[in-house]
Amino acid sequence: MEAMLWAVIGILAIGAGILSVRLLCYQKQVRHLKRQVEFLRRKDSNLFLTSACPVGETGELVSEINSLIKKLREGQRKLSQANRSYRESITSISHDIRTPLTSIQGYVQMLQDPFLTEGKKREYLSVIRRRLEDLTEMLNQLFEYARLEAKEMEWKPKKVNGGNLFAETISMFYGDFLEKGCEPEVEISNTPCFIFVDPHAFVRIIENLIKNALVHGTGSYKFSMEPKDGQAVVRASNRTSTIEESDMGQIFERFYTTDQSRSRKSTGLGLSIAREFTQQMGGEAQAWLLDGEFTVELRFGLAEFPGI
Repeated sequence: MEAMLWAVIGILAIGAGILSVRLLCYQKQVRHLKRQVEFLRRKDSNLFLTSACPVGETGELVSEINSLIKKLREGQRKLSQANRSYRESITSISHDIRTPLTSIQGYVQMLQDPFLTEGKKREYLSVIRRRLEDLTEMLNQLFEYARLEAKEMEWKPKKVNGGNLFAETISMFYGDFLEKGCEPEVEISNTPCFIFVDPHAFVRIIENLIKNALVHGTGSYKFSMEPKDGQAVVRASNRTSTIEESDMGQIFERFYTTDQSRSRKSTGLGLSIAREFTQQMGGEAQAWLLDGEFTVELRFGLAEFPGI
C-alpha cells in the first residue's frame, strides 16, 4: 500500500514538473512575443513574429498573427501607392490646367498693346479661343470622370443605329483632320448595327477615340464599325511615335499619358473614360500596338430583337 502511495506521489511529481516546464515555456513565449510586438509597434520593420519556445497551439497563434501582419502591411502598401498616385494625379491635372491658362494670360496681355494691328488682334483672339476650348474639354473630362468615380452617371439606354451615330460623330471632326493635312479612312458596314446604349455616352466614347487619335497620332487614321459574331465592333487606329509596347498595360489607366512632358492637350482621361463608358453599357474594350500602329477596339452587344 505504501509503495503504491509513493508511486502515485512520484507520478504526480513528474506531472507537476512537466506542467511547470510547459508553464515556463508559455511564459517565455508570451514575453518573447510581447517584446517583438512592442518592437514592431515602435519600428517600421518588415520582420514577422517568431516562436521562442513553441508549445501547444502557440505556433499556430504566431502563424495567424503573422498572416494578419502581412495583410496589414499589404493594405498599407496599397494605401501608400494610392496616395502617391493621387498626388501625382493632382500634380498632372494642375499642370494640364495651368498650361492653357498661362497661354491665355500671355495673349491677353499682348492684346493690351495699343499699337497692335487688327490682324494681330484677330490672330491672338483666335489662339485664346482655341486655348479656352482645350481648357473646357479638359474640365469636361475631369467632371465626367469624377461623376463616374462617384457613380453619379445616369444612363438612359435605348436601341439606336450605332453606325449612323458613328458616322455623324466622325463627320464633326473632318475639319480637324484636314488641318493635320490628312483624311481619315472610314469603313461602316452596310448592315445596320443596332445597339442598346445611351446615345450621348456612345457619342462621347467615339469623340474620345477620335480626339486621342488627333492628339497622339501621326497619320494613317482608320475608323471602322461592323457587326461581327453577334457584336458591334468599333475600331480606331493610327500610326504613332509616342506609344510603346511597355505602355499597353496602362493605356486605359486614368491620367496616364505617354507624353511625359505633358505638352500635348491631354489629361490622360480620354481612353479611360471611353473604356469605363463602354463597360458600364455592357461592352468590352481592348487596345494593342502592332508595327507602330495603335488600335483601340470596342465591342457592344447587338440589339437583335424587336422592342429591345
